[in-house]
Amino acid sequence: MGDVVSTHLDEGRRQHIAERTGKVLGEFCRCYKEQYGVALFNSVRYEIEGNGGPQAQLLHRKVPLEDHVIYSGNLFQYIEENKKWRNRFCVVPHNYGLVLYENKLAYERDLPPRVLVNSAGYKILTSVERYLELVNSSLPGVTPKSGQSPILKCPTDFPLILWHPYARHYYFCVMTGKEQEKWRAVFQDCVRHCNNGIPEDSKVEAPAFTDAIRMYRQAKEQYGTWDMLCGNETQVLSNLVMEELLPELRTTIGPRLKGKAPERQRTWIQISDAVYRMVYEQTKAQYDAVTAKCEQERPQMESTIRTDMDQIITSKEHLASKIRAFVLPKAEVCVRNHVQPYISSILEALMTPTSQGFAEAREVFFKEVTDMNMNIVNEGGMEKLAEYMEKLSHLAFHPVKMQSCYEKMDQLKLEGLQQRFDVSSTSVFKQRAQIHMRQQMDDAVYTFETLLHQDLGKLQGKDDVCKSIQRILERVLKKFDYDSSTVRKKFFREALLQITIPFLLKKLAPTCKGELAKFQELIFEDFASFILVENTYEEVVLQSVMKDIMQAVKEAAVQRKHNLYRDSMVMHNSDPNLHLLGEGVPIDWAEEHGGQPEAELATEKRRRAKQVVSVIQDDEGVLPYEEALTKESLGDEVEKQLTNGTDATQESSAPKEVAVAGAVPEPMSHQKPACNTLHHHHPNPEPVSHQRPGCHTLHQYHLCPELMFH
Repeated sequence: MGDVVSTHLDEGRRQHIAERTGKVLGEFCRCYKEQYGVALFNSVRYEIEGNGGPQAQLLHRKVPLEDHVIYSGNLFQYIEENKKWRNRFCVVPHNYGLVLYENKLAYERDLPPRVLVNSAGYKILTSVERYLELVNSSLPGVTPKSGQSPILKCPTDFPLILWHPYARHYYFCVMTGKEQEKWRAVFQDCVRHCNNGIPEDSKVEAPAFTDAIRMYRQAKEQYGTWDMLCGNETQVLSNLVMEELLPELRTTIGPRLKGKAPERQRTWIQISDAVYRMVYEQTKAQYDAVTAKCEQERPQMESTIRTDMDQIITSKEHLASKIRAFVLPKAEVCVRNHVQPYISSILEALMTPTSQGFAEAREVFFKEVTDMNMNIVNEGGMEKLAEYMEKLSHLAFHPVKMQSCYEKMDQLKLEGLQQRFDVSSTSVFKQRAQIHMRQQMDDAVYTFETLLHQDLGKLQGKDDVCKSIQRILERVLKKFDYDSSTVRKKFFREALLQITIPFLLKKLAPTCKGELAKFQELIFEDFASFILVENTYEEVVLQSVMKDIMQAVKEAAVQRKHNLYRDSMVMHNSDPNLHLLGEGVPIDWAEEHGGQPEAELATEKRRRAKQVVSVIQDDEGVLPYEEALTKESLGDEVEKQLTNGTDATQESSAPKEVAVAGAVPEPMSHQKPACNTLHHHHPNPEPVSHQRPGCHTLHQYHLCPELMFH
């Protein structure tokens, strides 16, 4: 920590920060322990009673990006310690962290990276002006005077800035607009993926966590969506603490900052980042402790639930009936007057860009397969099949090719509805829809390659292969349409709940919230860990609007323009044995159909084991600045240009430790990003790409089993 930062974060201030953090976490952990029992009960009950919902037609790939990287390439990074711009080699591994190396040679020699960035919570900016607006608003009263050097100067016209409200910022630039668009797509994919960092295969911990976050914020009268519910649990909790802590620190520390406006802004960003790291470390320890305690108590709790399931359900139904009699009349009036008139408008605003995005994903898939088929005809057939299929298999994870699908969601505007229903931002809905698009694309690709692989042994020559590809493509597109409809309808229902339920709870709070305590006596003491008055009250409120939401989505399914199937429609000619194919060993196209001699194939396999395979192939050759602007070849004039308008110092004076956004730096293993050892030094240790999209980062209102499927 630098001297200036240490001055403002002395021992007394650090102790105060630790106490405030402990207070917030103490309240959260109390909520979490309460919600853990409810979530465990709902999970066991759903296991017993749930019907599983509609059967997906497409197959799901278990490990889509093992031993691959998304992208790698060169770009400039601004080094804050010595105020210089330096060429960096950036690798984006399968867990979507950004890994920055000194240069490509350092990466190839397995040297440790300079920086690891978990991009959850970041915004990608391509304008220095927009960045300066955010910086100026972060420290009120501190604005550079006209003529003063701003906090950042970019040596090219194509910046890429990673901005975070609490953590350190990262500054990059490239040489051309085309490169800027490519890197922007890659960075946005990283943000989208890391924001979705809560493991969704966790049927108890994840809903307990998101419900606890919601209950904590509602207790402070904070309803509606929350932009910083992004990243893994520790990151989300750190954001929760910083949201309360930072305004206080800004008031006490801000007036004491010295120097000109840009210097004060720079110091404030460093202080905020230092506090965020302190909070992160304390948060991780405290959250790990509470989850370990809950896990220790789980077997006994689960045993009680399974033994007394009927009695718990009866007790909960009795409580719900009493709350329903008290709340439902008020809730129905509120729904009729303030929600029902707007449901169709909200739904239409959501459906248009979402349906266009899925239609674009379908078109991209169709085009890629059709182009592959044409190339097989024109380029000699089977010898090229393995090469084409290797590229196709990672289509869903190609940020540039998927960008046209994702951009459709940028059209989402709730306009007046956003203010009426206290939706702080539409980003949560955009990102959830985009993640669904990527998953549907990968499911379609995986189903296609599985069916084609099954057929290849029976085919003779390229004509047969081409006919088979066309036939399988049509078959997969039908399955895509069916699954796409199911996924979108679920997304629309969740989004409508996410928008309307907080609004209803806030409206009803003055007349209902204070009266809920009297219902506590209706819960048997033995079942108090599994039934909460607050949760039951929310379920009753949810029921008051659920019928209108279901009806609106059902009516929308009749409109042809959105390409939705009616709920009653069942997929014909489905393949009951298809899902058995998806359980096999992953297909290695290069090994099975690459057409290489055995010796060459063995060499190629060794090479692939040693080097990760990039999803995006850079066909532009050597980047212009890779030769011209490295340290070794920088001329005096260019050197001066890249020092950001300040006196240049030797880079050797910069600290050598690895910086990890959102976490305290830890010792680095000298492993490449494809290795699992990287995850342990990453604020989001589990590769999110292996998780099936669910609803924990969007839909926080978890339905009890009898309401799961209507």
